[in-house]
Amino acid sequence: MSKGIEFYFDFGSPAAYLASTQLPRIAAAAGAELIYKPVLLGGIFQATGNVSPVTVPAKGRYMMIDLQRYAARYGVPLVFNPQFPINTLQLMRCAIGAQLSQPARFPALVEALYHAMFGQGRNLGDPAVLGPILTEAGFDAAAIVAGGTDPVVKDRLKQETEAAVKRGLFGVPAMFGDGAMFFGQDRLDFVREALGRL
Repeated sequence: MSKGIEFYFDFGSPAAYLASTQLPRIAAAAGAELIYKPVLLGGIFQATGNVSPVTVPAKGRYMMIDLQRYAARYGVPLVFNPQFPINTLQLMRCAIGAQLSQPARFPALVEALYHAMFGQGRNLGDPAVLGPILTEAGFDAAAIVAGGTDPVVKDRLKQETEAAVKRGLFGVPAMFGDGAMFFGQDRLDFVREALGRL
């Protein structure tokens, strides 16, 4: 494909989860490639001085109401994960490792893990929970978890996160298309328009 949309995400973001449920369809309709860009949201926050909206109680409460509205509009489940916020360092390392070793199956991995995290409210920070979810989705759980410990994978996540900050990211989800950044799952209409110009 000659055109694409880059999707920066972290499995700890419910807004990025919602975006992930819509972007494959948006990209396919435009004949575009969806390019998955796993990054560490905590690292982006640290580098930019940003914080999660849930640190402001009123904003956090509103955000969850608003996200539920979008979930209803999209026709997808959204469960407030009782472990939220989850430290996703190991999880995102596993994602990078899986993307490097199984690029063709990576979209299925993203779908399975996001569904478990925010469709079912499961604690993906617990290896005893993560392993069976990966197995249920048809992946070699031991291999993916082991891949997340590879020094090359650890460095790759760090590099991708630093590159994202240099590119202007301050949170996720962030999408790039037609030379522009679109932040937030509520900006998908602009993503569609950008793809239409490519």
